[in-house]
Amino acid sequence: MGSRQVSTTDLAGLLGPDALGRYGLPGRITVAGLGISGISAARALAGLGAKVTVVDNGDGDAHRAKAAELAELGIEVRLGHLPGGVRAGEALPEGTELVVTSPGWQPESPLFRAAAEAGVDVVGDVEIAWRLRGAGVELRAARRAAAANAGGDADAGQAAAGPAEWLAITGTNGKTTTTQMLASILKAAGLKTAAVGNIGTPIIDVVLGEEAYDVLAVELSSYQLHWAPSLRAHSAAVLNLAPDHLDWHGSMEAYAADKGRIYEGNTVACVYNVADPATEALVVEADVEEGCRAIGFTLGAPGPSMLGVVDGILVDRAFVENRQKNAQELAEVKDVNPPAPHNIANALAAAALARAFGVAPRAVRDGLRDFRPDAHRVAYVDEVAGVTYIDDSKATNTHAAEASLAAFEPVVWIAGGLAKGATFDELVRKSRKRLRAAVLIGADRALIAEALARHAPEVPVVDLDRTDTGAMLAAVREAARLAEPGDTVLLAPACASMDMFANYNKRGDAFADAVRELSAEGA
Repeated sequence: MGSRQVSTTDLAGLLGPDALGRYGLPGRITVAGLGISGISAARALAGLGAKVTVVDNGDGDAHRAKAAELAELGIEVRLGHLPGGVRAGEALPEGTELVVTSPGWQPESPLFRAAAEAGVDVVGDVEIAWRLRGAGVELRAARRAAAANAGGDADAGQAAAGPAEWLAITGTNGKTTTTQMLASILKAAGLKTAAVGNIGTPIIDVVLGEEAYDVLAVELSSYQLHWAPSLRAHSAAVLNLAPDHLDWHGSMEAYAADKGRIYEGNTVACVYNVADPATEALVVEADVEEGCRAIGFTLGAPGPSMLGVVDGILVDRAFVENRQKNAQELAEVKDVNPPAPHNIANALAAAALARAFGVAPRAVRDGLRDFRPDAHRVAYVDEVAGVTYIDDSKATNTHAAEASLAAFEPVVWIAGGLAKGATFDELVRKSRKRLRAAVLIGADRALIAEALARHAPEVPVVDLDRTDTGAMLAAVREAARLAEPGDTVLLAPACASMDMFANYNKRGDAFADAVRELSAEGA
């Protein structure tokens, strides 16, 4: 299936010795990083015949185990410190003609500076996947021919004859949910599709895998877009823009510019958020194909070339005849799960991309009804003593927390963690009227407490000065004490989790466990 790892035997045996050149790739390639995307790239490129060297500064048991697996495929791996004391991930291997980076590596990394000095390009796994779309078509055709010769099922995995189109999504928040919504809509339309990119199976494995797709729903981070210069999607959406990852990009302007790369070369539609003018500005600046349209989405009544909401109905005034006068009903607000404002915006963006691809209105409705959000994204946990408990641990920045808080009222807000340089004044100013109380946890909780004191002094605040394993249970109990029947206790931390938890998933699990314990105590 398309989700399995790419076999180097598949590539070497089926594409021939000139495959690298046909797809614009050189013979000596360095892969930076021994993570999931790095391993995927290394395997595929070696399979195409490249001499691949993987470099990584790590040198633990897990790194050595991965290195051993790649060594069996003829891939050289350099870990830890090299002779002379230089770190492996900082030295450009001699003869390197291209560097393929994992998404998180900083643009100013010594390895990339060395590459620039040597005139060597640096790209990411998304760029490699884009270049290899034709190789995937070749591979599947060769596999079908081999199966036919062997008396097998020559039509296995067959879909469109050419490469799958890409419908691409980025934004500060909502990317994963919107991408999964889009995939659900495309499936409801009877199309072969998958949600890939920054989620799920490595995108190179999907492009080169056995399963042929009609269209891919592609989530792209700002990191991935930075390293994907030749990407040209069928249609793309920027959901929103707020300060994030500025330590990586260097400035808000650079962050926005990388997000805007998703629109470059679009052929059918550039989808933007009417409520976020910065997203429309990126459309205006983009160099697109002739005839590509700007399509807005809004929580209000849509104008021409927009999707929006009228009397609880999601409507399309973009992909209809005579859009100056007509609108097409797509779904009801209640078809969106959960029907919080920010999630309705996600649904409209997904619907816009699906409609740009020619999907019928009924499939939009059916796909939204079928969609189930991932855990820790505005997820209902339980109702205890008339109080609803919602887990939005994925709200790891202020923009996401603001959207989450806007969906409920009154709220007892559990927040805090690692602020990553964020400030909380604007968040508190916009959300103060919804707050019954706040319970603060984590290393940077004082920053939120100070913002509450400045802009919402009337809101009771509990400051929990503890980071042990019982801290979340204590927070939930304090929230329950402050809440009244009809209230919502909302975990929307506005911060990263690593000060107290391994990741936001573990934080959300701790919240849900605490709510269940609270419920059991009251049973």
